[in-house]
This record gives sequence, C-alpha cells and structure tokens, in this order.
Amino acid sequence: MATEVDDGAHSPAISQQDRWIHLTEWPLAIAGVVFVLCYAVEVLAQPGGTAEDLLEAVIFITWAGFVIDYLVRLGLAGERLRWFVRHLPELLIVALPVLRPLRLLRLLAVLAVLHRVAGQAIRGRVLAYTVVACLMLIFVASLAILDTERGSDDATIRNFEDALWWSITTVTTIGYGDYAPTTLTGRMIAVGLMIGGISLIGVVTASIATWIVERVNETDEANLAATKRQIDALHDEVRDLRADIARLTPQAHPGSTTNGAVVGSGDAEHRP
Repeated sequence: MATEVDDGAHSPAISQQDRWIHLTEWPLAIAGVVFVLCYAVEVLAQPGGTAEDLLEAVIFITWAGFVIDYLVRLGLAGERLRWFVRHLPELLIVALPVLRPLRLLRLLAVLAVLHRVAGQAIRGRVLAYTVVACLMLIFVASLAILDTERGSDDATIRNFEDALWWSITTVTTIGYGDYAPTTLTGRMIAVGLMIGGISLIGVVTASIATWIVERVNETDEANLAATKRQIDALHDEVRDLRADIARLTPQAHPGSTTNGAVVGSGDAEHRP
C-alpha cells in the first residue's frame, strides 16, 4: 500500500487520510506478520482438517483488513477518481485474490504493507532497509514457489530447502538452473522475484553511489572550512600589521619641524 498522500493536499479529507495511515500502519504490519506466519505454517506443516481451516480463516481476516484499509483510504481521498486511477495496482492486489487460483496475490498486499511500515521505521537507513526487504522477499517467495510447485508431477522444487535455494539464486540473478518452476504460476513468481532482485541490486548500487558522493562532499566541506579559517587568520594578521604600521609611522602635526624647516599652517616667512 502506498504511503503517499496526494490529490488535494490542502483538503481536510487528506489530513484525515494521513491520520488514518499513521493510525493503522503498525496494526496492519502486525496483521501482515500474522498472515505470513499462518501461511508459512500452512505451507510447511500442511496440517489439514480443522487446523487448516483455522489458518485459512486467520489468513482471510488479515487480508480483509488490507481491503478495508484500501477502501477507507479511497473514501478519505480528496479526489477519489484520481486517487483510484493512481492506485489501481493496489485494487488488483486486494481484489484478485478473491479468485482461488490467484490467492497468492495476497502476499503482495502483505509485502506492500510491510514495505510501507518498514520504510517509515528505518527511513534513511538504506542498508538495513535493503537487508530486511531482501530477506522478506526471499522467504515469501520460497513459501509461494513451494506451495505452487510441489503439486506438479514434473516439479523439481519439492521441499523448503530447495525452494529457499531457488529463491536465493533467483533473487541474486545467478540462476544455476538446477531447480526451475514448471507451472505457469511458478514462472510468474520467478519473474516477480527476478524483478525484485534487480530492483534490490539497483538500490544497493544507488546506496553505494550516494555514500561515495557524501564522503566526497564531506571532504570538500572540510577543505572549504580549513580554507576559510586560513583566510580569516590572514585577515587578522593583515589587521595587526596595519595597526603596527600606524603605530610606528610618525604623524605630521602643525608646527612640527622636518629637516630644520618650520612648517606652519600659514605661509612661511623668508628672511633675506
């Protein structure tokens, strides 16, 4: 879910939307973590029976919370049509999982919420954010690919270890090829993971470039500060030298003599 508050920034409805986002970001993040944990238990333990029904109920309730969040933010938007168009991907994320074959899209809603909260919590700490995002992406992708692939007759990914290995090699764009998805849904997950991996590499590259630029700027600022101090010191020395020169230089006063001659304010009298 996006964090931006747009479309009529001076409207009172926008301030209400902003307050809603601030109020719900952590509850939604907790719901997202619960969602992932329940989904992980469902995929890894495969409990079946009442336990599976209970897990499905919790998953559905948490996902419904994301739907409610979307609808409330739409209702509080200053220009609802514009907000709706600009946030159309969010509508697809929360609406399409109603269809059973597309239920994995619920994971995108969870990732979006966790991304929103994590981005607010560790804003400016790019390295920490990148590590958290990468680990979360790998874990969720491993669950999703295992859930999708192990029911296929031709599947090469049949346990979580294989799924985790496949996710790591895919997100790092290495892709050894020893494990590969055979289903259409699995290949769609692979495409999403590849895009996510490339994006993370871009973030890391940009972070390194930013760090280098900041270090260079800090060096330049330090050099400028040193130069300014030197200039100020030179100014002080020049001022002191001027004061010394003024103190040592004799001043000419009316009536004073220079080389035996009388200097006055009027015309000098010449005697024959």
